[in-house]
Amino acid sequence: MQYCTKCVYPISSAVKLTFDNDGVCSGCRVSEARKKINWRKRAKLLESLAEDSRVSNGSNYDCIIPVSGGKDSYFQTHYVTKVLKLKPLLVTYHGNNYLPEGEYNLNRMHHVFNVDHIIFKPNVDVLVKLNRICFKKMGDMNWHAHCGIFTYPVQIAVKFKIKLIVWGEHGYTDLGGMYRADEFPEMTAKYRFEHALRGFDWYDMVGEEGLKEQDLLWAKYPTEEELEESEVRGIYLGNYVDWDANKQYKLMQRLYNWQQSKKPFDRTYRRFSNLDDMHENGVHDYLKFVKFGYGRATDHACKDIRSGYITRKKAIDLVRKYDHVKPRDLKRWLQYVGMKEKEFDKTADQFRDARVWRKNKGKWEKDNIWDEEKN
Repeated sequence: MQYCTKCVYPISSAVKLTFDNDGVCSGCRVSEARKKINWRKRAKLLESLAEDSRVSNGSNYDCIIPVSGGKDSYFQTHYVTKVLKLKPLLVTYHGNNYLPEGEYNLNRMHHVFNVDHIIFKPNVDVLVKLNRICFKKMGDMNWHAHCGIFTYPVQIAVKFKIKLIVWGEHGYTDLGGMYRADEFPEMTAKYRFEHALRGFDWYDMVGEEGLKEQDLLWAKYPTEEELEESEVRGIYLGNYVDWDANKQYKLMQRLYNWQQSKKPFDRTYRRFSNLDDMHENGVHDYLKFVKFGYGRATDHACKDIRSGYITRKKAIDLVRKYDHVKPRDLKRWLQYVGMKEKEFDKTADQFRDARVWRKNKGKWEKDNIWDEEKN
């Protein structure tokens, strides 16, 4: 198994990576390039874009901000309302499994920022079915969340003719370096379908466990004609602001009393990420380990290496401690969807990447990054 020589990503990463002749991954190279950006110039570009989007006669919202209530959501809303001084509409897809701290943060947003906020909650029976269906179909029980997050705000933008959507970071660029820093990627239907939704869409779920089109209206992305007519554009704030999650969550704590998780997670050392789903840092992430051989501790360690908060040696220690752990929230999720652990394990094993895993005397094993020290 090849690992990046600067961070700890394996070549089997779920977010596609390339490696250069020095063994450095594309995510690290793009991160290095971001340090040379003139961020004052980028901020001016954003100010100009915001002025173009401002509804001068006050007849509509200036923009939509898709929010989960996390530290990024707070930072986006802070920047849009306090720095750009736009009038946003907040839009949330609620997947029914918030942590208490996440729910607290979400419900306070319209108070602390004095804005309007739409929170959409799909039928829970439908969500439970989608958990089961998508776990078996693609090994991702949280597909519904990816779909809702990247669909429902765009539906609202088209419906209310709001032309600008302000997203946070472009995930695949942040982790894997999908785009160069000067390419200014924007949210597209192609990105939603091919990456966020794993190549599946709402119609692939119709007929499964009795689901009907009417159960999935929230998952239907607007047509090209609707998007063109409404002139909706989705930008990423991370293209214009020097994004540092560690600094931003502390700033949001200080300014707005934003809360991180009170309890540590089983599978990562950070406590300020993914509070909008109690299984995101648990069983959902464990499935990534089963499929690709690494987990969220690797994701967080790579980000923190690139930002200068930890060394690669420290990161390897964290990966060794967390990535393999079978989380305690699995018990709750099995009850939620009505499944036995034996069935879960058998189904999950079907998604193991043959580049990563091999069987030895009936047990799964793989190469590990700390094996580098032996070679």
